[in-house]
Amino acid sequence: MTNAPLKALLIEDERPAANKLIRLLKAVAPDLEVVEVIPSVEKAANWLLKHPSPDLLFMDVQLEDGVCFELFEQIDVTIPVIFTTAYDAYTLKAFKVNSVDYLLKPIDPEELKAALDKYKTYTQPTLIKTVANQFQHRPKERFLIKVGDHYKSIPATSIHAFYIDERSTFLLTDTGRSYAVDGSLDKIELQVDPHCFFRINRTCIVHYAAIKDMLAYSSSRLKLNVPTWQGPDSLLVSRERVADFKQWMDR
Repeated sequence: MTNAPLKALLIEDERPAANKLIRLLKAVAPDLEVVEVIPSVEKAANWLLKHPSPDLLFMDVQLEDGVCFELFEQIDVTIPVIFTTAYDAYTLKAFKVNSVDYLLKPIDPEELKAALDKYKTYTQPTLIKTVANQFQHRPKERFLIKVGDHYKSIPATSIHAFYIDERSTFLLTDTGRSYAVDGSLDKIELQVDPHCFFRINRTCIVHYAAIKDMLAYSSSRLKLNVPTWQGPDSLLVSRERVADFKQWMDR
């Protein structure tokens, strides 16, 4: 008895990019069948409502009528997604919407194969519950830090920021004290409550309550006033994160 072919839907508005991805898929996954190529959020929503669900979605971020995340706001999408995009600023959003992997164009065949292997691992029945828990994790409530020979637990509600300085990660408390903390900023970003914390740039995550003022800055950026801040640089929201930051502040 042979297994049914894996069925995938491509949501991509650039036909040359879609054709290239199809060729790559034929090379690394000959058992995969591309059922359709959809160029927009609206058409993807209509297609998914009218057809049986495919096993997997390949999705670009920027589509002809908007950003792909609008699809998840319009309909309930529970299908695993492999993002294929030229934009690297949406990785956190992707993690929150059934993302198996996030591949940057031009897509490397080995990375594509690894993403498909990851998908197949995730869909094993014994691991489904574990993966679901990873996507619906509870934010950390406390962070353990070491001060000399002593250990101290800092409540997340008392933390104003996490930041990188000279390749080390620190947390800043509401009293203005900084402590070294284990883990990369990427890892911490996935551990904290996204309603309270926002990663404003490559080296800093800030708590909403710490922000006392916001100033327009050069090149469409924002400068934040956090009175407790004693980090190495000014607190600037990077250009590619400004729109998401404003939306986060306006929730």
